[in-house]
Amino acid sequence: MTITVNLNADLGEGFGAYDIGDDEAMLGIIASANIACGFHAGDPAVMTRTVRNALSKGVSLGAHPSYPDLQGFGRRPLRMAAAEVEAMVAYQVGALMGIAATCGGAVTHVKPHGALNNMAAVDASLAMAIGRAIKGVDPSLIYLAPAGSEMAKAGRALGLPTAEEVFADRGYDDEGNLVPRGQPGAMIHDPDLAAANVLRMLEEGVIVSASGKRIPCTAHSVCVHGDEPSAVAMASTLRRRLEEKGVRIVTLPEMRERF
Repeated sequence: MTITVNLNADLGEGFGAYDIGDDEAMLGIIASANIACGFHAGDPAVMTRTVRNALSKGVSLGAHPSYPDLQGFGRRPLRMAAAEVEAMVAYQVGALMGIAATCGGAVTHVKPHGALNNMAAVDASLAMAIGRAIKGVDPSLIYLAPAGSEMAKAGRALGLPTAEEVFADRGYDDEGNLVPRGQPGAMIHDPDLAAANVLRMLEEGVIVSASGKRIPCTAHSVCVHGDEPSAVAMASTLRRRLEEKGVRIVTLPEMRERF
C-alpha cells in the first residue's frame, strides 16, 4: 500500500524589514505552510506575501499562533488563564483567515508555535483551551498536533479533525516529547539521518528516542522548521528520499480521510 503523508514547515516568520528563512525555496518543497500570525513573528505585509506565495504553489494554509513574545520568538513559556489562551489563539487564527480571504484562499489548519506547542503537548488543560479556540472559530479546521500528545487527545475529544505530526529535524526524549532546544540531541542537522528517521516513523510506526527507546507513533504530517539554516537542504533531501520510496506527499486537507 502506498504511504501518503503531509510535509509542512513554519513560514512567514520575518517581521518588517527582517526575513527569517528562505520561504520561497521552502514553498517549492512542502505541501502545507504554518504561517506566523504576528505574536512571535510576522506582520500583515509578511502574512499577505506568504499567503500569496503559498497559494501560487498549491500549498495549503495553516495558522501558526504563539504566545505574545516577539523578542523571544515565541519560545519562552508563559502562564496564562485558559480564557486568555482561547482568545489569543482565536485572535491570531482570525487574523490569518482575514488575510487569506483577501488573497482568494482559506486557512485549513492550525498548528501552535514554540513554547505554546511544547507546553500544550503535555498539559491537557492548555491543549483543550487551544482546541476550544479552534473549534469556536471554525470546527472544520484541522488541529495539527504532535504525535501522541495531549493536543492530539484534545482535538479528538472536541470532535476536531486532528492530524498527528512528527518532526524531521528534532530529537525525542523517552516520553515521546521533543528534546528541549539547547540540550544535546535537540536538533538534527544531517538531512540523510533525518530522512532515515522519518522513513522509520512512516514504515514502522515508531519514534526512536535519543536513548534508543522505540515509541509507537502515528504520522499524518512531517515538519521541517523553516527558520533553520539547513531547512531547504533538509526539506529537499527529505522529499526526494520519501518519493524515492514511493511515499506520496499531499496537503493536509487531502489527508482528512486518514485522521
